[in-house]
Amino acid sequence: MSAPDDVRRPLLLVTNMVPPARVGAFAALAARERVCFALYGGRAHHAAAPVDQDELPFDVVSTSQAGVGRLAASGRFGGVVCGTGGRIALPATYAGARRAGVPFALWATLWAQPRSAAGIAGYPALRWVYAHADAVATYGPHVSAYVRARGARQVFEAPQAVDNEFWSGDDARADRRAPFQVVFAGRLEREKGIEVLLEAWRRLGAQPDTARLVLAGDGPARAAAAAVPGTECVGQLTAPALRDLYAGADLLVVPSIPTATFREPWGLVVNEACCRGLAVVASDAVGAAAGGLVEDGVSGLVVPAGNAAALAAALRRLRDDAALRARLAEAARLAVAHYTHAAWAEGILRAVRAAEERRGRGGVVRK
Repeated sequence: MSAPDDVRRPLLLVTNMVPPARVGAFAALAARERVCFALYGGRAHHAAAPVDQDELPFDVVSTSQAGVGRLAASGRFGGVVCGTGGRIALPATYAGARRAGVPFALWATLWAQPRSAAGIAGYPALRWVYAHADAVATYGPHVSAYVRARGARQVFEAPQAVDNEFWSGDDARADRRAPFQVVFAGRLEREKGIEVLLEAWRRLGAQPDTARLVLAGDGPARAAAAAVPGTECVGQLTAPALRDLYAGADLLVVPSIPTATFREPWGLVVNEACCRGLAVVASDAVGAAAGGLVEDGVSGLVVPAGNAAALAAALRRLRDDAALRARLAEAARLAVAHYTHAAWAEGILRAVRAAEERRGRGGVVRK
């Protein structure tokens, strides 16, 4: 059985950094459980810069990827949760938890294995952890199916969430730039489907005075995007400015494509837009579509990744059918209400409790 609350050792959660969208979720977990968040840094996959550690409302320690293994093995923690990022952070943390004899839960994000040299080299160790973790918390059904196929047991979903109250707030000021306004928010690079989106926009043939594709973000494709008639690159926006842009828009487009190193794990911009009551057009390589938040014909439209003709047809359909846009937008708004920081924290804790129950005290595995 688990130790009483007054003698429970804190939980160690290992991740690379804390982007702004994660602060509320981590705070919700810290409000329910004593947690130390161990951050080992590395490449950011989020458009926004990570939050300064001094501004975070929970306990944080900076370390290296090797250092998280030492923390997990230190005996200071009653259980360990670790994400799939980094090159050696996960195997080091898993090994440390096993040395300490404490429950280990994996926070799984992938639903396709990267085909880069590093991804291929690291796959055997990752598959071992999938099959031998005491429990697994996932981004959603798409990740759950993937890890179960690789031997994962005791799989729980921790839904991806944003600050729903902020993104749906009544104080947003609509930033409307054209009668029909489409928003893209994210990094302007190939894996985000920018090339496909620009080709789809050309195929749409919309006149710049009647339709505008507003691209919020920055990246190597910015110059190419700005050269397409009817597009407007506004750069990286603050959260309030992006919310205003959503408030003035008709739909969000998320056209990500799979590459050798990337498949969109989720896409939190989808949650943001749904909170504002926007219809969403997403590719089937977007986790929020594969995971069920964007359901084709119900809470948005889903198109094949990399198919500019299909994307253009979806944009045209929603441009020409205001009633359909409104119906999809309302369904999206209702659907995203279940994707909250509290629900994420609950999913993580369900995995932790299941891991504790399976491993028991003293590291003994219960059959």
